Amino acid sequence: MPLTEKEIADLKEKARQVRHLTVKTLVWSGGGHIGGALSQTDILVILYWHFLKIDPKNPDWEERDRVVLSKGHGGIGYAPLLALRGYFDQELLKTFNQTNSPFGMHLDRLKVPGVDASTGSLGHGLPMSVGLALGARLKGQSWRTYCILGDGECHEGSVWEAAMAASHYKLSNLTAIVDRNKLCIDGRVEEIMALEPFVDKWVSFGWQALECDGHDFVQLAEAIEKAHQTTDRPTVIIAHTVKGKGIDYMEDQPGWHYGGIDSGKEKLALESIDRMYGITQA
Repeated sequence: MPLTEKEIADLKEKARQVRHLTVKTLVWSGGGHIGGALSQTDILVILYWHFLKIDPKNPDWEERDRVVLSKGHGGIGYAPLLALRGYFDQELLKTFNQTNSPFGMHLDRLKVPGVDASTGSLGHGLPMSVGLALGARLKGQSWRTYCILGDGECHEGSVWEAAMAASHYKLSNLTAIVDRNKLCIDGRVEEIMALEPFVDKWVSFGWQALECDGHDFVQLAEAIEKAHQTTDRPTVIIAHTVKGKGIDYMEDQPGWHYGGIDSGKEKLALESIDRMYGITQA
């Protein structure tokens, strides 16, 4: 079913809140992988507030859908989202990446409620997702697995080994979503190691490959629904995004793969995010 205007408005407000809390967490932590945390926001928001079968009060519920944030450095944006979704108290985020905090730079599934896989070593998330999806089939379970990949991460050979396995086993209960922001820590993805023709690569590995604007909830919803309707193969959604989305001085800037901000830049960041959603300061 197409998203209603109210659903779109609600998703936008959740995304604004996640971006705000991500910025605050960045300040509390002293630094983080902010660029990719902001580019992934809308992908995660539509999953967690519209599609996922989950129970934040029972994070280990056996029948829940699984999410693997393979680009684990996005944890500084993932933890705020989980807090807002009700998995734990937002106050805990003030300890992010500090001694004895449950939140490291890459989130640990044994310490953070709602996290289904400990990630951070790039290229490991899709192999784990293949195992989860195959496990659901073997157990006769209906839950789905979603894997969020970075595009720079797709330089890793293990991604393509897993893609081959997923196709071989016809894992239609697996959806990979690539945060295609076209930047990684060393610069522009296509200059470091070209992925294009990216869609053709996935298709040649036996996947259904879709493309959409990763900041457009209507397009994201249509792509995810099409993945759900496909029963003979896994689906990859290549979601075109902007690194640092919402903060004007960070957008599409390689230097903001990782960084920290002071209170002055925090104010500018929050104002920029609000402007993107049509909110202006009085």
